[in-house]
Amino acid sequence: MKTFTLGQSKKEAVGMIPNKQIKLLQVGGQRICISRINESFYAFEQHCPHRKASLHQGMITDFEEVVCPLHEYRFHMKSGEVKAGSCGTLETYSIKLTDSGLEIEMP
Repeated sequence: MKTFTLGQSKKEAVGMIPNKQIKLLQVGGQRICISRINESFYAFEQHCPHRKASLHQGMITDFEEVVCPLHEYRFHMKSGEVKAGSCGTLETYSIKLTDSGLEIEMP
């Protein structure tokens, strides 16, 4: 595992990711989605495991889920568990907000 840090402070990291929005970023040679609900952050793979739709065009629910824009499959952003639909689990990455920025662990 390799750890990457976005931003240089907690305030800067929060400002980079708008609340209940999905940002597509390049992290460690891989494009991933990052989202937040208030001060809880989530990092997950760019494409839906079902038909490979781009999840950064999806929406975030109040239940910590990302909704795929293609077939409206829902995935829990922390665990990757499928909440609606039938396909594989969404790959998620460890992410935490620290005083020195947003730390993401990538394989």
